[in-house]
Amino acid sequence: MLGLAGVSPSAWRSAASTALAAAVFAFLDVVDVLLCYVYAFLDAVLEDDPVSCYCHAAALQNDDEEEVSDTLYLRRSPFRDALTRLVRSRRKFSSPETETTTTVQRCKGRSPRWSDCGCDSCRSWQQRSHDDDDGRQLLHIVVNQPQPPDATKQSDQEDAIFIHGFTSSSSFWAETVFHESSILNNCRMFAVDLLGFGKSPKPANCMYRLKDHVDMIERSLIDPLNLSSFHLVSHSMGCIIATALAAKHPERVRSITLIAPPYFPASEEKASQVALKRLAEKKLWPPLQFGSAVMSWYEHIGRTVCFFICKHHLLWERLLKFLTRNRDVDFLLGDLTKHTHHSAWHTMHNVICGGAMLQDRNLDAVEAAGIPVQVIHGGDDQVVPVDCSRHLKAKLPGAELRLMDGCDHKTVVFGREKGFAEELRKFWSSASSQKQNLNSEGRVD
Repeated sequence: MLGLAGVSPSAWRSAASTALAAAVFAFLDVVDVLLCYVYAFLDAVLEDDPVSCYCHAAALQNDDEEEVSDTLYLRRSPFRDALTRLVRSRRKFSSPETETTTTVQRCKGRSPRWSDCGCDSCRSWQQRSHDDDDGRQLLHIVVNQPQPPDATKQSDQEDAIFIHGFTSSSSFWAETVFHESSILNNCRMFAVDLLGFGKSPKPANCMYRLKDHVDMIERSLIDPLNLSSFHLVSHSMGCIIATALAAKHPERVRSITLIAPPYFPASEEKASQVALKRLAEKKLWPPLQFGSAVMSWYEHIGRTVCFFICKHHLLWERLLKFLTRNRDVDFLLGDLTKHTHHSAWHTMHNVICGGAMLQDRNLDAVEAAGIPVQVIHGGDDQVVPVDCSRHLKAKLPGAELRLMDGCDHKTVVFGREKGFAEELRKFWSSASSQKQNLNSEGRVD
């Protein structure tokens, strides 16, 4: 059935939806530009050494910062650019240094900032008990040790490192798979809080690049415990870190399990820009997609959201406990508040978007080392497109691909913990046999 001018109703609805989305995001452009100047004033008043934003930077100056994503400063719309120029032209003073701010200058700042939470829990990482012998800060790690330890089987003990995704923490694994440790018998499991999340350090003088996350895992876990052999299990953003870690230590990694990996194959457009547009597409629906777009495209609106949600998380926790009459707040809700805007913003762009430019190189190293790879993806995932795993399978033909019908980004693990643990056990056993065969053939050192 055709409507006015022979256009179908579905076409009218699509056009109306597109127009509404354009209007909403144009409004958010205005709000973000205004908040830029609000925060510039507040930071100048409330901070001794404020961290500058990316609104007016044309490019980063440091040539050695290959893992600093261009999406930090190349994500504006023509409307936003025009509005920014208009506002700046009417200011009574100018700040030319803003145009040439370098990465080093941008990394200044103290933790916590005035807009971050300063409660004992959020500042616990600043205690000396979280430092190594050289005074360097370490990640928070949850360990699941096989109990009771069997001295006769110590030589057969396996280790596994679990890496969580964006705005999550070690509890993603500790509250799910770790409860099924009886299935993964004789395996010592480590779940890390990534740099900037959970109970781990959240410094304001860090760019949260991919190599920063890899270095912290090495310093906090691999080197102190001298882990010479381990499996890697990762979810979402953690998959990018896991492949980078495996590419750096191919001789140590026994297998890699990638759950909902955000992988985008090489194209004419820069991989970082493709990742930003695909994972944070400017859409009003579904709500999770809209939230991703707002937090990824709008630096100052995202900071405002973190100010109300993260800085005041104790208030929200008390309110939820009162409303639900439950003493324990769901750990997933708690994880959403255990980061700062600085850590989340830079990790989003420098790991998810910037890391996309390094994925092919890291995957090539994984394939060359003959590391067994298992890819699992929920068929109903609305956060990371299922095509990402299909593209990764095409990149690594030897990888095992499992598409889970009826599962989304979270339920690919949650609600089927026992089945997932069984899948890990079988894959680890198969991977061990495969590595042994490769070793005997002389393909791997």
